[in-house]
Amino acid sequence: MFKRLSSMLGTRRGKILGTNGFAHFIHDGFTDTIYVLLPLWASGLQLNHAQVGLLKACLSGGLTFLQVPAGYLAERIGERLVLTLGTALAGAGFIGLAFADGFSMLAVCLFIAGIGCSTQHPLASALVSKAFEDGGRRAALGAYNFSGDLGKIAVPATVAAVAATIGWREGVMLYGIIGLGAAVCLYVLLTRLGAGGDAGNAAQTDAPAMAAGNGWGIRDRRGFSALAAIGVIDTGTRLGLLTFLPFLLINKGAQTETVGFALALVFAGGAAGKLICGLAAERMGILRTVVMTELATTCLIAGVIALPLYPALAALPVLGVALNGTSSVLYGTVGDFVDSHRQARAFGLFYTLGTGAGMTSPFIFGIISDLYGLETAVAVLAATVMLALPLCLALRPSLAAVAAGE
Repeated sequence: MFKRLSSMLGTRRGKILGTNGFAHFIHDGFTDTIYVLLPLWASGLQLNHAQVGLLKACLSGGLTFLQVPAGYLAERIGERLVLTLGTALAGAGFIGLAFADGFSMLAVCLFIAGIGCSTQHPLASALVSKAFEDGGRRAALGAYNFSGDLGKIAVPATVAAVAATIGWREGVMLYGIIGLGAAVCLYVLLTRLGAGGDAGNAAQTDAPAMAAGNGWGIRDRRGFSALAAIGVIDTGTRLGLLTFLPFLLINKGAQTETVGFALALVFAGGAAGKLICGLAAERMGILRTVVMTELATTCLIAGVIALPLYPALAALPVLGVALNGTSSVLYGTVGDFVDSHRQARAFGLFYTLGTGAGMTSPFIFGIISDLYGLETAVAVLAATVMLALPLCLALRPSLAAVAAGE
């Protein structure tokens, strides 16, 4: 499978995968650097855990509310332009963070960055999904997700190092400028590939199919609903854990540089997990892979709570594999339930439901932490992961129908 993906890189669809993987790298750098910054802001501004959750909710809020509109807009003017403008807006939001002098300014800039980042997941995923609709879609989306986790590894660790040596303002300013440059690169690359820019022609070509399908293009509502519900639980618990994992490690004695390194370990495991689990789903089956990763996530979170600092750090890469591996399987399955001409819109809906959970969960678990303690909140979060398992039973008939159709 790795050889097959490697051989595709010289083809047009392989270059589309590479370009959108670059977008994923940049955007995941934006969204996941916040986990390094939150403890610094909490210490400097004397924030409680509920307020920390609110700041995370501002970023996730921009992501949540604009993903579906981004899909609609892409149908009118093309994914290329919307993705480019979104990347530039995310860069501008990070530049604004460098000048923030209080909670309100941080919240506004994070919301702006979230709006910009809302364009990447639904549109880049749709471009990759459409490029590989004739075969290899799940493996391609696994590689696409792998590139995003490379951004999660490199960018937060780099910003943490800059914050420890120069200051966090310089770190976010630098990455904001990089984001503006990335926007220009994306537009040039997608234009040369002729990808994401012919929305009007596509709409005319697909007019009969659009008339025959429903508004979202969802062919199997039960399957899509079960898949989205699992995604809600998976994303909500994952983002809740990542928000408070740095605080848990700080309570165990970790310093700022150690927190950045710890997150890099989680994201490194996540990078491998998204690629490995995407490929594993092709061989083992979707449901087996999801059940395996969710069970492992619960057990490993419990272990991190109980262990002292250094054994907990050693467990983080394995936790990252389980924590992030599920998402590749879920993303790669969305296209099985959706018509080709509605990919951007349906991915926008799927990601909106997930990031909506990611917006609310840090605030909810922050309140639990303030009331009952941080370890109790993380333990409740670990138990919540198990809610995904019964939903796998609801998903099984739809997956069987897809397999029979193939």
